[in-house]
Amino acid sequence: MVAWESTRACRLACVHCRAEAQPQPHPDQLEREEVLRLIDEIAAFSRPILIITGGDPLLREDVFEISAYADKKGLRPVMSPSGSRMTPQIIEKMIDSGIKRISMSLDGSCAEIHDFFRQVRGCFDETLLALEFARQASLPFQINTTVTRHNQADLPAIKDLAITLGAMAWDVFMFIPTGRGRPELALSPREYEEIMAFVHEASRASPIPIKMTCSPQYRRVLRQLGGPGKGEHLIGRGCMAGDGFCFVSHTGEVLGCGYLPLRAGNIREQGFQEIFQKSPFFQRLRDPSLLKGKCGRCEFKGVCGGCRARALAVSGDALAEEPYCLYSPRKRREE
Repeated sequence: MVAWESTRACRLACVHCRAEAQPQPHPDQLEREEVLRLIDEIAAFSRPILIITGGDPLLREDVFEISAYADKKGLRPVMSPSGSRMTPQIIEKMIDSGIKRISMSLDGSCAEIHDFFRQVRGCFDETLLALEFARQASLPFQINTTVTRHNQADLPAIKDLAITLGAMAWDVFMFIPTGRGRPELALSPREYEEIMAFVHEASRASPIPIKMTCSPQYRRVLRQLGGPGKGEHLIGRGCMAGDGFCFVSHTGEVLGCGYLPLRAGNIREQGFQEIFQKSPFFQRLRDPSLLKGKCGRCEFKGVCGGCRARALAVSGDALAEEPYCLYSPRKRREE
Protein backbone atom coordinates (compact mmCIF):
# COMPACT_ATOMS: atom_id res chain seq x y z
CA MET A 1 0.00 0.00 0.00
CA VAL A 2 1.08 3.54 -0.78
CA ALA A 3 -0.57 6.47 1.00
CA TRP A 4 -0.39 9.80 -0.81
CA GLU A 5 -1.06 12.88 1.28
CA SER A 6 -2.79 14.87 -1.44
CA THR A 7 -2.92 18.10 0.59
CA ARG A 8 -2.63 19.31 4.15
CA ALA A 9 -5.70 21.53 3.68
CA CYS A 10 -8.71 20.62 5.83
CA ARG A 11 -11.72 22.40 7.30
CA LEU A 12 -11.36 20.47 10.56
CA ALA A 13 -8.83 20.88 13.37
CA CYS A 14 -8.72 17.40 14.92
CA VAL A 15 -7.03 17.19 18.31
CA HIS A 16 -5.09 14.07 17.29
CA CYS A 17 -4.19 15.05 13.70
CA ARG A 18 -0.79 13.68 12.75
CA ALA A 19 -0.71 16.01 9.70
CA GLU A 20 -1.37 19.18 11.71
CA ALA A 21 -3.75 20.06 8.89
CA GLN A 22 -4.34 23.72 8.07
CA PRO A 23 -7.19 25.61 6.37
CA GLN A 24 -5.08 26.27 3.27
CA PRO A 25 -2.84 23.98 1.17
CA HIS A 26 0.90 24.22 1.59
CA PRO A 27 2.35 26.54 -1.09
CA ASP A 28 4.90 23.87 -2.06
CA GLN A 29 2.53 20.88 -2.34
CA LEU A 30 3.13 18.54 -5.26
CA GLU A 31 1.91 19.76 -8.64
CA ARG A 32 -0.41 17.59 -10.73
CA GLU A 33 2.39 16.62 -13.14
CA GLU A 34 4.59 15.51 -10.24
CA VAL A 35 1.81 13.28 -8.87
CA LEU A 36 1.13 11.74 -12.28
CA ARG A 37 4.84 10.98 -12.61
CA LEU A 38 4.77 9.37 -9.17
CA ILE A 39 1.88 7.16 -10.29
CA ASP A 40 3.84 6.17 -13.41
CA GLU A 41 6.85 5.26 -11.26
CA ILE A 42 4.75 3.16 -8.90
CA ALA A 43 2.92 1.39 -11.72
CA ALA A 44 6.22 0.54 -13.40
CA PHE A 45 6.99 -2.09 -10.75
CA SER A 46 3.88 -2.64 -8.63
CA ARG A 47 0.08 -2.41 -8.50
CA PRO A 48 -0.60 -1.40 -4.90
CA ILE A 49 -3.61 0.11 -3.24
CA LEU A 50 -3.18 3.89 -3.48
CA ILE A 51 -4.68 5.57 -0.42
CA ILE A 52 -5.51 9.18 -1.29
CA THR A 53 -5.47 10.95 2.05
CA GLY A 54 -4.88 14.38 3.51
CA GLY A 55 -5.82 16.80 5.10
CA ASP A 56 -8.99 16.49 3.08
CA PRO A 57 -8.40 15.20 -0.48
CA LEU A 58 -11.61 16.89 -1.62
CA LEU A 59 -9.94 20.27 -1.13
CA ARG A 60 -7.55 19.46 -3.96
CA GLU A 61 -9.17 20.53 -7.24
CA ASP A 62 -7.45 17.94 -9.44
CA VAL A 63 -7.94 14.96 -7.10
CA PHE A 64 -10.50 13.20 -9.31
CA GLU A 65 -8.32 13.58 -12.39
CA ILE A 66 -5.42 12.06 -10.44
CA SER A 67 -7.47 9.16 -9.04
CA ALA A 68 -8.78 8.38 -12.53
CA TYR A 69 -5.21 8.31 -13.82
CA ALA A 70 -4.14 5.97 -11.03
CA ASP A 71 -7.05 3.67 -11.85
CA LYS A 72 -6.13 3.70 -15.54
CA LYS A 73 -2.56 2.73 -14.64
CA GLY A 74 -3.72 -0.32 -12.71
CA LEU A 75 -3.41 0.99 -9.17
CA ARG A 76 -6.35 0.54 -6.83
CA PRO A 77 -7.30 4.02 -5.60
CA VAL A 78 -9.19 4.47 -2.36
CA MET A 79 -9.86 7.75 -0.57
CA SER A 80 -10.03 9.06 2.97
CA PRO A 81 -12.08 12.28 2.95
CA SER A 82 -12.78 14.27 6.10
CA GLY A 83 -16.56 13.93 5.73
CA SER A 84 -17.07 17.67 5.52
CA ARG A 85 -19.51 19.08 2.93
CA MET A 86 -19.86 15.91 0.89
CA THR A 87 -22.76 15.62 -1.54
CA PRO A 88 -24.25 12.90 -3.77
CA GLN A 89 -22.53 14.63 -6.70
CA ILE A 90 -19.13 14.29 -5.03
CA ILE A 91 -19.80 10.61 -4.35
CA GLU A 92 -20.59 10.11 -8.04
CA LYS A 93 -17.33 11.84 -9.00
CA MET A 94 -15.47 9.45 -6.70
CA ILE A 95 -17.06 6.45 -8.38
CA ASP A 96 -16.47 7.84 -11.88
CA SER A 97 -12.79 8.47 -11.09
CA GLY A 98 -12.20 4.84 -10.08
CA ILE A 99 -12.31 5.16 -6.29
CA LYS A 100 -12.94 1.62 -5.01
CA ARG A 101 -13.69 2.42 -1.38
CA ILE A 102 -13.65 5.34 1.02
CA SER A 103 -12.73 5.41 4.69
CA MET A 104 -14.18 7.97 7.05
CA SER A 105 -13.51 8.62 10.69
CA LEU A 106 -16.00 8.26 13.49
CA ASP A 107 -14.29 8.84 16.82
CA GLY A 108 -17.50 8.80 18.82
CA SER A 109 -20.96 7.30 18.61
CA CYS A 110 -22.51 10.71 19.26
CA ALA A 111 -21.92 14.32 18.30
CA GLU A 112 -20.55 15.27 21.72
CA ILE A 113 -17.58 12.90 21.51
CA HIS A 114 -16.91 13.01 17.76
CA ASP A 115 -17.19 16.79 17.42
CA PHE A 116 -14.81 17.24 20.35
CA PHE A 117 -12.19 15.33 18.37
CA ARG A 118 -12.84 17.29 15.18
CA GLN A 119 -13.14 20.66 16.91
CA VAL A 120 -16.00 21.59 14.56
CA ARG A 121 -19.60 21.52 15.70
CA GLY A 122 -21.89 19.58 13.36
CA CYS A 123 -19.11 17.34 12.00
CA PHE A 124 -20.77 14.17 13.34
CA ASP A 125 -24.02 14.87 11.51
CA GLU A 126 -22.14 15.79 8.32
CA THR A 127 -20.23 12.52 8.44
CA LEU A 128 -23.37 10.42 8.92
CA LEU A 129 -24.99 12.20 5.97
CA ALA A 130 -21.93 11.61 3.79
CA LEU A 131 -21.93 7.92 4.68
CA GLU A 132 -25.60 7.67 3.79
CA PHE A 133 -24.86 9.23 0.39
CA ALA A 134 -22.12 6.61 -0.11
CA ARG A 135 -24.46 3.80 0.92
CA GLN A 136 -27.17 4.97 -1.48
CA ALA A 137 -24.63 5.09 -4.32
CA SER A 138 -23.25 1.62 -3.43
CA LEU A 139 -19.77 3.02 -2.80
CA PRO A 140 -18.19 0.74 -0.17
CA PHE A 141 -16.91 2.46 2.95
CA GLN A 142 -15.13 1.58 6.14
CA ILE A 143 -15.20 3.38 9.47
CA ASN A 144 -11.93 4.39 11.14
CA THR A 145 -11.72 5.13 14.86
CA THR A 146 -8.67 6.47 16.68
CA VAL A 147 -8.66 5.30 20.30
CA THR A 148 -7.76 7.82 22.99
CA ARG A 149 -8.74 8.45 26.59
CA HIS A 150 -11.74 10.43 25.40
CA ASN A 151 -13.48 7.60 23.56
CA GLN A 152 -12.15 4.30 24.89
CA ALA A 153 -15.38 3.62 26.80
CA ASP A 154 -17.42 4.43 23.68
CA LEU A 155 -15.87 1.74 21.46
CA PRO A 156 -18.72 -0.81 21.78
CA ALA A 157 -21.23 1.87 20.73
CA ILE A 158 -19.02 2.98 17.81
CA LYS A 159 -18.78 -0.64 16.65
CA ASP A 160 -22.57 -0.99 16.73
CA LEU A 161 -22.97 2.29 14.84
CA ALA A 162 -20.52 1.20 12.13
CA ILE A 163 -22.53 -1.99 11.62
CA THR A 164 -25.84 -0.11 11.56
CA LEU A 165 -24.52 2.38 9.00
CA GLY A 166 -23.55 -0.42 6.61
CA ALA A 167 -19.76 -0.17 6.84
CA MET A 168 -17.73 -2.84 5.07
CA ALA A 169 -15.25 -2.85 7.96
CA TRP A 170 -14.35 -1.12 11.21
CA ASP A 171 -10.69 -0.15 11.57
CA VAL A 172 -9.49 0.60 15.10
CA PHE A 173 -6.42 2.88 15.13
CA MET A 174 -4.34 3.08 18.28
CA PHE A 175 -3.30 6.68 18.96
CA ILE A 176 0.28 7.79 18.29
CA PRO A 177 1.49 11.00 20.01
CA THR A 178 2.73 12.88 16.97
CA GLY A 179 1.67 15.95 15.04
CA ARG A 180 -1.12 17.70 16.93
CA GLY A 181 -1.72 14.68 19.18
CA ARG A 182 -0.66 15.31 22.77
CA PRO A 183 0.82 12.44 24.82
CA GLU A 184 -1.90 12.83 27.46
CA LEU A 185 -4.44 11.57 24.90
CA ALA A 186 -2.79 8.14 24.97
CA LEU A 187 -3.99 5.12 26.91
CA SER A 188 -1.77 3.35 29.41
CA PRO A 189 -0.07 0.13 28.31
CA ARG A 190 -2.53 -1.84 30.47
CA GLU A 191 -5.51 -0.12 28.83
CA TYR A 192 -3.92 -0.78 25.44
CA GLU A 193 -3.94 -4.52 26.21
CA GLU A 194 -7.57 -4.32 27.28
CA ILE A 195 -8.55 -2.63 24.00
CA MET A 196 -6.80 -5.34 21.99
CA ALA A 197 -8.62 -8.04 23.94
CA PHE A 198 -11.92 -6.22 23.36
CA VAL A 199 -11.31 -5.96 19.61
CA HIS A 200 -10.40 -9.63 19.37
CA GLU A 201 -13.54 -10.70 21.21
CA ALA A 202 -15.72 -8.31 19.20
CA SER A 203 -14.29 -9.56 15.92
CA ARG A 204 -15.43 -13.11 16.63
CA ALA A 205 -19.12 -12.13 16.77
CA SER A 206 -19.12 -9.16 14.41
CA PRO A 207 -20.97 -9.37 11.06
CA ILE A 208 -18.28 -7.13 9.53
CA PRO A 209 -14.47 -7.38 9.70
CA ILE A 210 -12.80 -5.50 12.54
CA LYS A 211 -9.16 -4.57 12.06
CA MET A 212 -6.49 -2.89 14.13
CA THR A 213 -4.02 -0.35 12.75
CA CYS A 214 -0.95 1.13 14.45
CA SER A 215 -1.16 -1.81 16.83
CA PRO A 216 1.50 -4.30 15.73
CA GLN A 217 1.40 -6.15 19.05
CA TYR A 218 -2.11 -7.22 18.13
CA ARG A 219 -0.39 -9.94 16.07
CA ARG A 220 1.06 -11.23 19.32
CA VAL A 221 -2.34 -11.04 21.02
CA LEU A 222 -3.98 -13.02 18.20
CA ARG A 223 -1.55 -15.85 18.78
CA GLN A 224 -2.01 -15.74 22.54
CA LEU A 225 -5.82 -15.69 22.37
CA GLY A 226 -6.32 -18.50 19.90
CA GLY A 227 -6.11 -17.10 16.41
CA PRO A 228 -7.88 -14.51 14.27
CA GLY A 229 -11.55 -13.52 14.16
CA LYS A 230 -13.55 -12.19 11.21
CA GLY A 231 -11.39 -10.16 8.84
CA GLU A 232 -8.23 -10.80 10.88
CA HIS A 233 -5.19 -12.69 9.68
CA LEU A 234 -1.80 -13.80 10.88
CA ILE A 235 0.10 -13.15 7.65
CA GLY A 236 2.73 -10.45 7.52
CA ARG A 237 4.35 -8.21 10.06
CA GLY A 238 2.52 -5.95 12.49
CA CYS A 239 4.42 -2.72 11.80
CA MET A 240 4.44 -2.27 8.04
CA ALA A 241 6.29 1.07 7.99
CA GLY A 242 8.64 0.94 5.03
CA ASP A 243 7.86 -2.76 4.64
CA GLY A 244 4.76 -3.25 2.48
CA PHE A 245 3.55 0.27 3.25
CA CYS A 246 4.91 3.76 2.71
CA PHE A 247 3.68 7.33 2.77
CA VAL A 248 4.30 10.16 0.31
CA SER A 249 3.74 13.58 1.86
CA HIS A 250 2.12 16.60 0.21
CA THR A 251 5.62 17.93 -0.54
CA GLY A 252 7.03 14.64 -1.87
CA GLU A 253 8.75 13.28 1.23
CA VAL A 254 8.69 9.47 1.33
CA LEU A 255 8.18 8.15 4.87
CA GLY A 256 7.68 4.73 6.39
CA CYS A 257 4.22 5.88 7.46
CA GLY A 258 2.49 9.17 8.10
CA TYR A 259 3.19 8.94 11.82
CA LEU A 260 6.93 8.34 11.37
CA PRO A 261 8.43 11.71 10.32
CA LEU A 262 11.81 10.40 9.16
CA ARG A 263 12.36 10.72 5.42
CA ALA A 264 13.65 7.91 3.25
CA GLY A 265 13.87 10.29 0.30
CA ASN A 266 11.90 12.76 -1.78
CA ILE A 267 10.32 12.01 -5.15
CA ARG A 268 11.49 15.41 -6.38
CA GLU A 269 15.07 14.20 -5.92
CA GLN A 270 14.91 10.43 -6.62
CA GLY A 271 12.68 7.93 -8.34
CA PHE A 272 10.06 6.30 -6.13
CA GLN A 273 11.18 2.74 -6.86
CA GLU A 274 14.77 3.54 -5.91
CA ILE A 275 13.64 5.12 -2.64
CA PHE A 276 11.28 2.31 -1.72
CA GLN A 277 13.61 -0.54 -2.57
CA LYS A 278 17.03 0.91 -1.69
CA SER A 279 16.60 3.56 0.99
CA PRO A 280 19.01 2.78 3.87
CA PHE A 281 16.33 3.84 6.35
CA PHE A 282 13.75 1.47 4.87
CA GLN A 283 16.36 -1.28 4.88
CA ARG A 284 16.82 -0.77 8.63
CA LEU A 285 13.07 -0.78 9.25
CA ARG A 286 12.82 -4.12 7.45
CA ASP A 287 15.46 -5.80 9.61
CA PRO A 288 13.99 -7.02 12.94
CA SER A 289 17.46 -7.91 14.17
CA LEU A 290 18.13 -4.17 14.59
CA LEU A 291 15.31 -3.65 17.08
CA LYS A 292 16.43 -2.52 20.51
CA GLY A 293 15.35 -3.11 24.09
CA LYS A 294 12.79 -5.79 24.78
CA CYS A 295 11.56 -5.65 21.16
CA GLY A 296 14.97 -6.89 20.09
CA ARG A 297 14.73 -9.84 22.50
CA CYS A 298 11.08 -10.66 21.87
CA GLU A 299 10.09 -13.96 20.27
CA PHE A 300 7.28 -12.09 18.46
CA LYS A 301 9.50 -9.47 16.83
CA GLY A 302 9.16 -11.10 13.41
CA VAL A 303 5.36 -10.82 13.43
CA CYS A 304 4.97 -7.70 15.56
CA GLY A 305 8.00 -5.46 15.37
CA GLY A 306 6.53 -2.85 17.70
CA CYS A 307 5.27 0.51 16.47
CA ARG A 308 8.28 2.37 15.11
CA ALA A 309 6.42 5.69 15.11
CA ARG A 310 5.43 5.33 18.75
CA ALA A 311 9.01 4.40 19.66
CA LEU A 312 10.29 7.52 17.89
CA ALA A 313 7.69 9.78 19.49
CA VAL A 314 8.49 8.61 23.02
CA SER A 315 12.24 7.90 22.91
CA GLY A 316 13.51 9.74 19.84
CA ASP A 317 14.76 6.44 18.36
CA ALA A 318 12.68 4.68 15.69
CA LEU A 319 14.32 1.34 16.52
CA ALA A 320 13.76 1.55 20.27
CA GLU A 321 11.37 -0.79 22.07
CA GLU A 322 7.60 -0.27 21.78
CA PRO A 323 6.73 1.91 24.81
CA TYR A 324 3.07 0.85 25.01
CA CYS A 325 3.64 -2.90 25.24
CA LEU A 326 3.34 -4.77 28.54
CA TYR A 327 4.58 -8.10 27.24
CA SER A 328 7.73 -9.48 28.79
CA PRO A 329 9.74 -11.47 26.20
CA ARG A 330 10.66 -15.02 27.07
CA LYS A 331 14.37 -14.16 26.91
CA ARG A 332 13.89 -11.39 29.47
CA ARG A 333 11.96 -13.71 31.77
CA GLU A 334 14.66 -16.34 31.48
CA GLU A 335 17.35 -13.80 32.30
